[in-house]
Amino acid sequence: MPSASKVSWAQLRVGITALVALVLVAVLIYYLTGTTSLFTHEVMLYTYLGDAAAVAVGSPVRINGINAGNVRNVVLTGETDPDRVVRIEMSVDENMLSQIPVDSIATVSAENLLGSKFINIKKGRSHETVKAGATIPSQASKEIFEIMDSFFPLLTSAQITLKRIDNIVEMVESGKGNIGKLLVDETLYQRLNSILAEFQKTSVALNAGKGTVSKLLYDDTLYTDIRQPIQRMDRILATVEEGKGTAGRLLKDPAVYDELQRNLVLVRLVLQDIQAGKGTAGKLLKSDELHNQITALLKKIDVTVDKLNTGQGTLGQLLVNPQLYESINGATREMNGLLKDFRANPKKFLRIKLGLF
Repeated sequence: MPSASKVSWAQLRVGITALVALVLVAVLIYYLTGTTSLFTHEVMLYTYLGDAAAVAVGSPVRINGINAGNVRNVVLTGETDPDRVVRIEMSVDENMLSQIPVDSIATVSAENLLGSKFINIKKGRSHETVKAGATIPSQASKEIFEIMDSFFPLLTSAQITLKRIDNIVEMVESGKGNIGKLLVDETLYQRLNSILAEFQKTSVALNAGKGTVSKLLYDDTLYTDIRQPIQRMDRILATVEEGKGTAGRLLKDPAVYDELQRNLVLVRLVLQDIQAGKGTAGKLLKSDELHNQITALLKKIDVTVDKLNTGQGTLGQLLVNPQLYESINGATREMNGLLKDFRANPKKFLRIKLGLF
């Protein structure tokens, strides 16, 4: 039978082994569930939210998705500010403070639509980093239900659109409308079939060289007739490019260009003289005296025309007096009759003249 000392020693070894096993299990559980190491020094950071959004103690704290600590405590502040109702106390590795600029933003995120929540710190752009015990500004994030509520009008509009499409499809299937008749009406199908048959006949006739259109497509004579004017035009352009003919000389001969240049210079000089009031044309455009003379002459002509219209003077009486017109007209008729008599019987007039002598 073993002694009491040996039994005590065996019990002590069993107790020590169980204690070591418990410690190892605790360390293993800590490493599996925790976000920091046993030997890291942690500091506290704070942020305020309007709603905890299911963030609980032990939830991960991440910097742009990388684990940096966990949530130590979630408490109500008792403040009336709707953005500072809940305070989140975060335990973060001290070495990670250099990765958190002072303008960083803390938001509540989720692993997926139904996953657990965590605090995600989005890095800012400032060169200054936060210190231990700092408060990081927060940004409210929408819950899945709020996102679904925002999509509700879009879903309603899509449902209405689908209903309209269903009504259109139903009308088409029942043979209503142009598309429905096209799918259901046998008469329309036969008409389309006959049109296609006629089109096929026309295509066969075109391929066989019959008709005007077919000749336009297949007759070489028409091609030759069209090509000949093009060839003539090409020859004319070649002649012009070689400097032959009037157009060619105009384009290629420098003497013609110089002559045109000199003429343009002369025209420019003439225009300058006219603009300066030189010469007859210049005085006509610029001289006030000549303008006044022309104006006075036009006034005199206007007065004379008015007198003629009112019957003043011989010409005016001739234009408006019917008696004077009739007298002149009668004298003219008598003169014509006298001339006719003279041509018919000139001896009669000569006999009168001899009797006087």
